Amino acid sequence: MRFVPLLPADRPATSAPGRWLLEAAVGGVVLLVTYAALRSVGLSGTFDRSTLLILGAAALALALARHRFPDAALLGLAVLVGVLPSAAMLTAIVSYTTSRRGGRAWRRDLVLVTAALLPLLVSEVRLDYWQGGRWQYALAQGGVLAVVAVLIPGLVGTAAGQQDQLVGALRERTAAAERAKRSAENESRIQERSRIAAEMHDLVGHRLSLISLHAGGLELALDRQAPQLSGEAEQLRQASRDAMDELRQVLGVLGPLGRDTGTDALTDATGTRADILALVEESRAAGIPVSFDWQGEDLTEVRPQVRRAVNRVVREALTNVHRYAVGAAVEVTVAQLPGSVEVLVINGAPPVPPTVTTGLGSGRGLDGLRERVAVLGGRLTVGPVPGGEFEVRAILPTDPPTAGARAEQAAGNGPAPLALPLEAAGRVRRQLASTVSAALGLAGLGMILLLGLGLVQQTRPYDGPPPVSAVHTGMTTSQVTSVVGPDSAAVRSAAAGREPDRPGGTTSCLYPYTTWTTESDRLQVTRYCFKSDVLTDISTFTTPLAP
Repeated sequence: MRFVPLLPADRPATSAPGRWLLEAAVGGVVLLVTYAALRSVGLSGTFDRSTLLILGAAALALALARHRFPDAALLGLAVLVGVLPSAAMLTAIVSYTTSRRGGRAWRRDLVLVTAALLPLLVSEVRLDYWQGGRWQYALAQGGVLAVVAVLIPGLVGTAAGQQDQLVGALRERTAAAERAKRSAENESRIQERSRIAAEMHDLVGHRLSLISLHAGGLELALDRQAPQLSGEAEQLRQASRDAMDELRQVLGVLGPLGRDTGTDALTDATGTRADILALVEESRAAGIPVSFDWQGEDLTEVRPQVRRAVNRVVREALTNVHRYAVGAAVEVTVAQLPGSVEVLVINGAPPVPPTVTTGLGSGRGLDGLRERVAVLGGRLTVGPVPGGEFEVRAILPTDPPTAGARAEQAAGNGPAPLALPLEAAGRVRRQLASTVSAALGLAGLGMILLLGLGLVQQTRPYDGPPPVSAVHTGMTTSQVTSVVGPDSAAVRSAAAGREPDRPGGTTSCLYPYTTWTTESDRLQVTRYCFKSDVLTDISTFTTPLAP
């Protein structure tokens, strides 16, 4: 069982005054309810009102001091509960919160064991010496208080604290794994952007080189035929060179342009039907059964970056088949649709299970592929489909959006505005559930306390006849019960049919438990009769002992 106490353990030692007042009010209610429940069964003790107020205030102060001095508060309440059983529920709360705090296990266990022994010792002193009871009875009552007020909530708090530590460790591991995943994804994006930068350099640089070359030829021709225009031709050639230098500088931010991009150089045939068919033939030559279907027109008139993406999707999908599904049948479909190009690669289950060496790779190819497709404003889906097959599907626009349009699109994919309210509502529900669990747990402990103390009180012994001299007419039922103990069903049954007549107007009678016998082995019974909750008669008589 795990519950959050009504007086939370995670409040700081320097709480606001309002927080202290709230906790004091809750603690006062718990103390009063416990006192009323014990008083209803004659277990509230024999203290006068002023003594009860002092003891209650001390218990409440110790409960509030648990934030700054948790161990001292628990030990103090363990002593106090041996004197004032009504402080048992406050002691249970402090035992739970102190044990849940964690810290060194040996210190927590030492404090818990010491706190469990203190009610036994105090009850022995109070009941055996001060009130003339027997040590067995004192030990039984102290044992009930120790188990209910200290041990049970302390063990539950220890388990809850260990669970908190485990959950915290799991959260840290999850956060570390998430950070590692994001780092790997970012690295994949950086690598893909570097490859894109190199491809842009090859494509645009090639065009600028042609412009510069033709501008140089034009400049030489104009020097002979139209010298007045040679200056403009020279400016054109210089502008193309400057553009090439600026392109190198801008693309150099994305990554070194001179390194191997991991793919073949970009050509005018990249991404066309002939290019994709060449990839398919390479896989067939490696023993992979690949079927190829081209739908629509060729991609010769499509932008180079789109054709390059088509090539990368097919290449990466076939590479993964070689790594993870050797021998599986593959279907490659490329379709040019109005405004878009769709690439679909489906492979079945491999005929033999993967070996140890199967699947060796960086594991980042698909991340880079997603980055490339996203840059073009496309959509990539990867994953298993019904039937045990694996699918890679990419939809690429033939006219990719500009950088500004992509930024607006990304901005529109933010979290829904209801995310935060829903999360707050979830926290409220969890807090409400914790509060209900705390109340139910505390109520359960209270029932165990009443049952345990009630059973112990039923066997309350006396070293002599019941203390009739301590009771006089005019006392209330609760006052008499606090002195002689609660009604005993066994004594009432023994007196039935053998007791003297009750006085007229009697509304109820009390038959406290007794083990006192006469020399003739007869049980001596003292009966207390009440009229409207006021003691009107005290009768002592004997009955035969049960055979």
